[in-house]
Amino acid sequence: MNPSSSSPLSRRHFFSVGSAGAVAAALAQSPSVVAQVAASSDKTILPAPSGRRILLSCKLGMIAKKAGDRDLTLVERLKMAGEAGFDGVDFDEAGRFTVDEARDAVKESGIFAHNAINHDHWKVRLTDPDAKVREQARANMDHCLRVAHAVGGSGILIVVGKGSDGPAEEIEERCRQEIKKSIPLAASLGQKILFENVWNQMMYDHDAGPEQTAERFVKFVDSFNSPWVGMYYDIGNHWKYGQPAAWTKAFGYRAVKLDIKGFSRKQSKFVDITSPDDDLPWNEVRDALAEIGFTGWATAEVRGGDVARLTEVRQQMQKALGV
Repeated sequence: MNPSSSSPLSRRHFFSVGSAGAVAAALAQSPSVVAQVAASSDKTILPAPSGRRILLSCKLGMIAKKAGDRDLTLVERLKMAGEAGFDGVDFDEAGRFTVDEARDAVKESGIFAHNAINHDHWKVRLTDPDAKVREQARANMDHCLRVAHAVGGSGILIVVGKGSDGPAEEIEERCRQEIKKSIPLAASLGQKILFENVWNQMMYDHDAGPEQTAERFVKFVDSFNSPWVGMYYDIGNHWKYGQPAAWTKAFGYRAVKLDIKGFSRKQSKFVDITSPDDDLPWNEVRDALAEIGFTGWATAEVRGGDVARLTEVRQQMQKALGV
C-alpha cells in the first residue's frame, strides 16, 4: 500500500491503532488495506496445538527421507509426523532450507513446527578461537531464529560450543558474548535461545562420576539475566552424569523445552525410551516435572524411520512422561 496523503489510512496510522475495534473500523474505511491483508494471507502461520500440559514432537531429522528408492519431499516428511500422532516437529534441518521454504512446507503440510536447529553448531562453534568462525556460528543461529519465527515456533536449540576450544572461563565468555549479540533479534521475533546439555565437555566434568549437579548450567543461563535465554533440557543426555529429577528441579522455569531419549547407565549407551535396557528413573522425572509445573514441548531425539517407527517412539514418550 502506498501511504500517500490521498490514502484514507496511512501505514503509520494503521500500525498505531491501539484497539481491535479501531483497527476493524479503519479497515472498513480502507478497502485497499483489506485487499492487501487478504493477499498476504498465504504467509500466515499454523495455529499451535493446545489443551495439554505436555506436547509431543520428534526431530525432523528422525523422519525417513526416502520411501523405497523415491526421495520424499519436505512436506511429505512433515506429514509423516502427524500420521504418527505427534503434535508437531522440531525443525532441526533449518540450515538446509530458506525461511520461505520452511514456512511454506509447514503451512502446506499442516504440521506445526515449534522449534528450529542447525546442527552445524557442532563444527561451526560459538566458542571457536577464530572470530570469523564465531561470526558464522552466530549467523547460523540468527537464521534459525528467523526460521523458527517463520514457521510459528517459539525458540531454537543451540549447542553453545566445545570444551576443547580453550579454558572453561574463556570459552564460556566467548559464546556468551556472541549469544548476547543475538538476543535483540530473538526478542524482536519472540524466540527463545535455548541451550542443550550435551557431551561437549562444557558445564560438567566429562570424566567424572555420575552424581554431578546442574549448577554450572544454571549459573550460565542466569548469567544472561534475560527472559530470552533458557534450557532445552535433554533428560537422557546427562543421566550418565547426574540425577534427572534433581536436574529438573534445579532448572525449574529455565527448562523451557525437553529432549527425550533413553539411556542405560549399566551399558553406558543410548537405548529406546522405556525399553528394558533404559534404566532412567522416569517415575522420578514425572514427579519432578509436575513439581516445577513444566508445560511445553517434549521432543524425541532417537533413532527414527517410517510412520510405524515414529508411532512406536511417540508411544514410548507417552509412557515415559505419563501423558
